[in-house]
Amino acid sequence: MSDTHSKTMGYVLWLFGFTGAHRFYYGKPKTGTLYFFTLGLFFVGWIIDLFLIPAMDRQADLRFKEGKLSYNLAWILLTFGGIFGLHRFYMGKWLTGFMFLAATGAFLIGNIFFAVFFVAGGFIPVIILLIGYVYDFWTLNEQINLINAS
Repeated sequence: MSDTHSKTMGYVLWLFGFTGAHRFYYGKPKTGTLYFFTLGLFFVGWIIDLFLIPAMDRQADLRFKEGKLSYNLAWILLTFGGIFGLHRFYMGKWLTGFMFLAATGAFLIGNIFFAVFFVAGGFIPVIILLIGYVYDFWTLNEQINLINAS
């Protein structure tokens, strides 16, 4: 059995688990989304998951393939640098990485321009970033799995 996912990483993400972070990490996007909108099933599911993480880790290790890309590093890059497209650059998806980077830059420039000139700006880049970010939270494990399988 491969060790594609880490219990340590799962527990770190569990600290933010009322947002569903650990569930997305272990390849459970539907319940991750449910946790996001209900604060971890009103914190009850979040507390129960403290004991379920070892089982979720085993399931993820069986489901996903090891390879040249690390799931852990990709999830760290998505979670903490996703708005800059760092996870996309890591996966070799340069075009969409630059799109994330450009959208973040446009958002920042739009908001600076808004603050200086009181002009509405930055809404379209935010929508692009949110769609891309949510898409990657839902599919990052599968994207890495495909790359590792090839």
